[in-house]
Parts: sequence; structure tokens; C-alpha cells
Amino acid sequence: MPINVTPIAGLSPEVNDVRRRTADFINHEILPNEAVLWRSSRGAGTTEDEQDEARRESRELRDAIKAKVMAAGLWAPHLPKEYGGAGLDFLSLAYMYEIMAYAVGANALFGIAAPNSGNASILVKYGTEEQKEKWLLPLIAGDMESGFSMTEPEHAGSDPRSIATEARREGDEWVINGHKWFTSNGIDADFFIVMCRTIDPSGERGANGRMSQIIVPARAPGVTIVRGIGIFGRSTSDHCEIRYENVRVPLENTLGLVGQGHQAAQDRLGAGRVYHCMNSLGQMWRAFDLMVERSLVREVHGGLLKDKQFIQGFIAESFMDLQSARLMTINAAEKVANDDPDARTFISAIKVFVPAAYHRVVDRAIQVWGGAGVSNDLPLAQMYLTARILRLADGPDEVHKILMAKNIIHRFESGASWNFGS
Repeated sequence: MPINVTPIAGLSPEVNDVRRRTADFINHEILPNEAVLWRSSRGAGTTEDEQDEARRESRELRDAIKAKVMAAGLWAPHLPKEYGGAGLDFLSLAYMYEIMAYAVGANALFGIAAPNSGNASILVKYGTEEQKEKWLLPLIAGDMESGFSMTEPEHAGSDPRSIATEARREGDEWVINGHKWFTSNGIDADFFIVMCRTIDPSGERGANGRMSQIIVPARAPGVTIVRGIGIFGRSTSDHCEIRYENVRVPLENTLGLVGQGHQAAQDRLGAGRVYHCMNSLGQMWRAFDLMVERSLVREVHGGLLKDKQFIQGFIAESFMDLQSARLMTINAAEKVANDDPDARTFISAIKVFVPAAYHRVVDRAIQVWGGAGVSNDLPLAQMYLTARILRLADGPDEVHKILMAKNIIHRFESGASWNFGS
């Protein structure tokens, strides 16, 4: 079923145009070809030659769609035009995300797949001209892949202050030692952006122990990909465990200033949380459509599913979840775009509410589809896993609930109350 997109009153003609053109690509180029586009990941073919041919066909089709996206001016919409992107502002990009996420893997076909998209944004903001030439431009062009290496198995991912990976200065180099895991895109990455504590015995680079982000080539001596971490019973994934053992990189591989690593991470994660939620909305939209569509044609016990009260309850509950999640997310996105001082509270609210609503909507869709719902014939099973992961990614629910509560309590302690009409 194609995504149903019409102009939104109050949005600029330019944003509505981006939404419409994105929907055209989703409906005409991607949805009809989903099975072919991602066939290599589904084990198509029974012989090695057949699988190679299937992968080649998939790759060629992906490249053809990417070329059309570029020609339409929609490639890398998160990046400035001078770097080959579409140059969309924050709110325009948020509205585009919900349309793009309707189709499986569409973000990769628009040049905005994580972690490359986040790494590219950080390179644009903090990178030197030399770093942009060497790392950013090939990343945008698709000639390089990247990974983001922050979380450590020995320390809580929800507390970045506990990061222990160390970059110690020796002459004109950083010597990096540390142990990371859940490094995204670790298998294919050509370079990693690594969060470290920097130690400079000379004192030239400021106080020791501050967080910095450093670019590390994936094939630098001392970088060991231990494994792709198995997730949800699968034997492996592209989220990797990595050891950095006496890895030497030049000082000029530092992103921004020494000590700006935490701020760079917050820049990345703040916007990323809104985009994750808009992505979730697009996938909830797809799951909702699949559920209702199934109810119209599936017969059971002498009647169609749409006439069963249980299913009617599913439809109503999913409609409420989707509408609530969408309105909350758009409200938060508008506050971020307008530099509202309360934006952080609203971001935490959607970071908790939307993945939970996403999980419920997909769960109901799976129930309506039965066995087919958990098969690889539909995108619902992967959506279900994604929804659960999002309750951990970019900060677990509990951290965001604590932040919300603290901000609200502080408002009351200062003699005011929360303005729900703002």
C-alpha cells in the first residue's frame, strides 16, 4: 500500500514539496522493489552463483535509485548544499524523515543512513578543511563508510562520564588505548569517530581527562575488530566490539578542540533523538496501514477481521498511539527549531513515549498478520526489534524520565508551574 501524503496546512510550500517528492520516490521507486533492493540480506538464491547474481541486481537497483534521488536534489538532505547535500533546515528534515521511513531501508537510498549521517554532520560542524577533504567528502559521495565508537562494555552507556578509553599525547600523535562495543557500522567502516579521554603531559591542549572525539582509520595498526555482536538471537551484526591497543593517529585527527567531545556528542544526539522519533512515526504509519489492509481481506471464523471487535479495538488503539506520538514529536521538533529553553524536556518525553507507542502499534500489526507478521516476508519483525532497541539507544527510558522530572520539579521549586499551553 502506498503512503498517503497530502499538503499540510501551515507548512511552507517548500516543505510540502519535499514531502510530496519524497513520497513519490517511496511509492514508485522503493515500495514496489523492496524485495529486490534488500534481497542480499534475505539469502535469496539457492546456489552461490544465484546469490551473487541477486546481490549484483540489488546493488545496481540501489545505485540507480540513488542517482535519481541525487538528480532530484534530495540526496543527503541533512547536509549543506556546499557539501553536496540538499541543505534542509531542522524542521523540514524532520517532516521528510517520517515519509522516508515508511519504506524499508529508504534512508540509505537518500544518503542519510546512520551512523554516516551523524558523523557527516559532526564533521561539517567541527572538522577542519583538511578533515573535510579527507573524510567528509568521500563519506558523502558514498566512497567511504564510517562508524561511531563510544560505548564501552565495562561502563554504563547511559553515563558518558564513565568512559575510560584514553588518548595520550606522544609528540605529534595521540596513542589510543581502550575497549569499545556496539560501535555502529563497525564491519564496513573505513574510519571511526572515537570518544576518548585525552591526556597531554605537556599541558598545551588544556586540562587532562576531558572528552574528545578523534578520527581513527579502521585499518590503523592496533585496531582489532573482535566481533560483530549477535543481537536478539542472531549470530552477528554490524555493531562491533573493538579493541584499540596503542593505536597512533596524528594530533590533527582531533575533531574540534580538545574537550569538545561531550558537546559534539550532545549536538549529535539531541537532533538525532527527534529524527529517531520521526523515523519511528514513518514505520508506525507503515505498520498501521499493513494492519488495516490485512483486516479488510483476511477471513476467519466466517467473517472478515475488520468486523471483529478485538481487531476494531486494535485499529482504534493504534490510531491513538500514532496520532499522539506524531503530535508530541512535531511539537518537540518545533521547540528545537525555535531554540525553546524547554526543548530538552520535550525531547526526553518523545524519546520515552514514541518507542513505546511504536512497539505497541507494531505488536498489534503482527498479531493481526499472525505467523506472516514474524516472517521476513514483511517488515514488521524488524520494526519490532527496532522499537525495543530504541528504548536503550541514545539514552535509556529511565535517564530521560529522571531528566523530565528534575526539570519539572525545578520549575515548581522556583515558584512557577508547567505551562502546558506553551
